[in-house]
Amino acid sequence: MPGVGVTARVWVGALAIGVLLFVACGGTSAKHTAAPAPPTTAKPVKSVEDARVTAATFTNVNDMTRVGDHFVANINGHLAQALAVARSKTGGVYPVGTVLQLVPTEAMVKRRTGFNPSTHDWEFFSLAVSAQGTTILSRGGAQVVNRFGGSCASCHAAAAARFDEVCGIDHGCAPLPVGPAVFALLQKTDPRPR
Repeated sequence: MPGVGVTARVWVGALAIGVLLFVACGGTSAKHTAAPAPPTTAKPVKSVEDARVTAATFTNVNDMTRVGDHFVANINGHLAQALAVARSKTGGVYPVGTVLQLVPTEAMVKRRTGFNPSTHDWEFFSLAVSAQGTTILSRGGAQVVNRFGGSCASCHAAAAARFDEVCGIDHGCAPLPVGPAVFALLQKTDPRPR
């Protein structure tokens, strides 16, 4: 620009930049707000309920609820649902946290879905009991052996599917080698505090 001073050129350049910024930012004096973010399609991660099982989980069987010849509890607060399944003539799936015991020295606990598909998510326990409480001797699936020398998991696998691997007189499991009087005595003499 001949004849135009340096100051004028600076002003013209600044004005041009200002116009460009004004147009780029929306060109109005109204408040500009960003468009809302599109809704996310990701689903929230759902925590899977499980049972936290320690030796303290297993108390005197006589503190549990008797159903037939065995005892039922639920360490996750689902006792009513567990009892409904235990009392059902047609079976059902026990809720996570259900504890079942026929004798003080053996137990099974329903764990989270997928814990062990081969046992329908039951974990089996061999226990030592005394007036001081409970000690877990072994826990798991097929490796847990009952007092008769058999695998807990293999005995319970014989139960009809609708009974969620829980044995009973008419659930499909082989009869136990001792009768109800022996189990009643073992239950009654559980040495753990009440």
